[in-house]
Amino acid sequence: MSVRKLSILVPVFNEARTVAELIARVRKVELPVERELIVVDDASTDGTPDILEKLQGPDMTVLRHPENRGKGAALHTALARASGEAVIVQDADLEYDPRDYARLLEPMLDGRADVVYGSRFLGGPHRVLFFWHYAANVGFTLLTDILYNVNLTDMGVCYKLFRTDVLRSFPLREKGFGFEPEVTAKVCKRHLRIYEVPISYSGRTFAEGKKISWRDGFVYLWGLLRYRLAD
Repeated sequence: MSVRKLSILVPVFNEARTVAELIARVRKVELPVERELIVVDDASTDGTPDILEKLQGPDMTVLRHPENRGKGAALHTALARASGEAVIVQDADLEYDPRDYARLLEPMLDGRADVVYGSRFLGGPHRVLFFWHYAANVGFTLLTDILYNVNLTDMGVCYKLFRTDVLRSFPLREKGFGFEPEVTAKVCKRHLRIYEVPISYSGRTFAEGKKISWRDGFVYLWGLLRYRLAD
């Protein structure tokens, strides 16, 4: 299947400080294919909806949940509206750089890949931050590799690029951060062609608005174990 359009799925919750800059960066980046942005506001309360309303245009669809349902639920909503042959997940917090899209697309455009993961650990520039976040991600990635017999280096990365038909073929269930281990498990269990490419990473602190916490580690662990046994 040829890729003519990339659908960029942007789940947003209380990102008034960063979402306008993120949209500007996505619109500015040069791509070898068409693009569309599908932004799902997950019941933000900080002025994000007003910002998104002003940013709407023919290249961007804005959807809104009446109540907070979680990142996975926002991605389900966005995926249902995607018209591109490929989709990528883009957080709104400026930790990831849309200039990496072209690099991520390359293995798919030349027919090698069904799924492409970015990796923060393959040599790209990254902000130096928390050791224990790094250690947790290494641990979950190692568990993924053991359970699913793969050699990923960064299972928790945001930048996951999929053929749209592949992602829609999964019975996706998780509504929150459990989307990450669930989708990785289902990709690996189906023996799809997975590629990794190095990406940059500008992590932020909790004071700067980072939302994932140690509690989400239990979600990751349960998801990896659960979806190894069930679908």
